[in-house]
Amino acid sequence: MKIALIGYGKMGKAIEQIAMGKGHEVVLRISEENISEFTAENLSRADVGIEFSQPNAAFSNVMKCFEANLPVVCGTTGWNEKLEEAKKICLKRNQSFFQAPNFSIGVNLFFALSVELAKMAERFPQYEKISITETHHIQKKDAPSGTAVSLANDILKNISRLKKWESIPPERPVTSAETNDHALLPVISLRKGEVAGLHEISYESEDDSIMLVHEAKGRNGFAKGALSAAEWLIGKKGVFGMKDLLQL
Repeated sequence: MKIALIGYGKMGKAIEQIAMGKGHEVVLRISEENISEFTAENLSRADVGIEFSQPNAAFSNVMKCFEANLPVVCGTTGWNEKLEEAKKICLKRNQSFFQAPNFSIGVNLFFALSVELAKMAERFPQYEKISITETHHIQKKDAPSGTAVSLANDILKNISRLKKWESIPPERPVTSAETNDHALLPVISLRKGEVAGLHEISYESEDDSIMLVHEAKGRNGFAKGALSAAEWLIGKKGVFGMKDLLQL
């Protein structure tokens, strides 16, 4: 498999290392330093593009892949306002687009567990304080993380007493009135050192607490998942995500 890496930061380099170890070839590496090489001609040398860049560049990068008829796997988060448009364009142009807020297999199992817990908690209103806390490295641009947003949306779909989620600054305490009276699901974002990714979901009642936690040990889990998605996507047309890959 010949790969175009669109975004050659820490994630791009981690994907490259794993890809080469599996016998794949990286034929194009695009970063801010060589953006002039990001052309349809160069993209045509690849079988698939893997895009991990910045939120303000993701939509344009994906469109360039579509223009070059190149299947593209996108792991950039923080561009939700344009994501649905990208999916519609993909279907209209009969292109191939695989997008996920998190490519870690463990995180996607975590998503499934969170949904099941939310469905059960719907029947037990005593768990009235529900919150999400996500912690990442200080270089991460978007907050909350795409993973935290997906977790929050899944919880809202399954617990009717919660009406909305809101990003809450870590220094501001969340009051009982907000969580109970206003039916708020707080999402708290922390940025610390080189933390690869820590997501915590808390359900609290007067009597006990339930915690779901996923902690990434490094970037390799995300890189392996993105590479698996690229291998799977070749030969397919449409819009896909980790549920399709993992058959969850």
